[in-house]
Amino acid sequence: MSSFARYIIRRSLSIVPMVLLIVALNFFIIHLAPGNPAQLISGLEQPSVEVVKALEKQYGLDKPLVVQLGLYYKNIFQGNLGYSFIYGTSVNGLISERIGATILLTVSAAVIAFALGTLLAVLAGRRKTRILDSIFSVLSYVFYAMPSFWLALVMILLFSSTFKLFPTSGMFNVRASYEGLAKLWDVLHHLFLPCLTLALIQIPVFFRVTRSSIDQVNQDEYITTFTAIGLPRKKIFRKYVLKNAILPGITIFGLTLGYSIAGAALVEIVFAWPGMGRLMLDAVFRRDYNLLLGIYFVMAVCICVAILLTDVVYAFVDPRIRYQ
Repeated sequence: MSSFARYIIRRSLSIVPMVLLIVALNFFIIHLAPGNPAQLISGLEQPSVEVVKALEKQYGLDKPLVVQLGLYYKNIFQGNLGYSFIYGTSVNGLISERIGATILLTVSAAVIAFALGTLLAVLAGRRKTRILDSIFSVLSYVFYAMPSFWLALVMILLFSSTFKLFPTSGMFNVRASYEGLAKLWDVLHHLFLPCLTLALIQIPVFFRVTRSSIDQVNQDEYITTFTAIGLPRKKIFRKYVLKNAILPGITIFGLTLGYSIAGAALVEIVFAWPGMGRLMLDAVFRRDYNLLLGIYFVMAVCICVAILLTDVVYAFVDPRIRYQ
């Protein structure tokens, strides 16, 4: 077995205990919060003690937390994330209906942000133009400081209300029965504004990291040696500077890809995007333990998988990582 394959297997196995630990931490934090979900399940402002105890027994909330955690682990290994208190259906079904929309939004935004952020950093670092570098730097600080929900509202006011170029909400036109390419175009049309909002917030991260990395690599001794022996500057930048400077950007891409699933909640709510954002908000306010734990479990898995993919790509680009 090659060292690269052993590296992938070792990193993959490390995900399991990490996810289980995250589940345990989320479980205790959620259950230790004040309030009793049985009272919310009853639907009464002041339910009787008998009703509360009956609901606690029905949903297993009367058992010790350690026992509840053990039962939850057992259900996870069986592929069962539990039963939603407020929706009256399985958590698996609720999440499977919405996770596709969230992944579509977050992955599209992350890829666009990585590509544009790296491209802008290359333009600023390669041309060494102080004016261009200053403009990109100021814009990166401005967009990085913007709250996502505020930028989303600005996008709606500008592109939907004023210019009427894009729809304000939803994932597709529910009144139209599109099929094939027409349906795809409709989804992309609705996707544009929320995707642009997330991308504009993430681009500054990739720009700043890649820009700083380019400056750092340019100062290395082997770059100075290549310049001294007369290698073309374009070849040095393309083959040596860019290849090494893009590595931190790959790391940030993996982290951004994972955490965007949680960070996109506000954008999804503003644009009424049918992802997990609204689902998570309802679960928090209505103390739906199983639904909230299921969403956090899926987010933890997505983050760990994104980190694993980042490590694999990093090891492929830089072979020295495989042997560590």
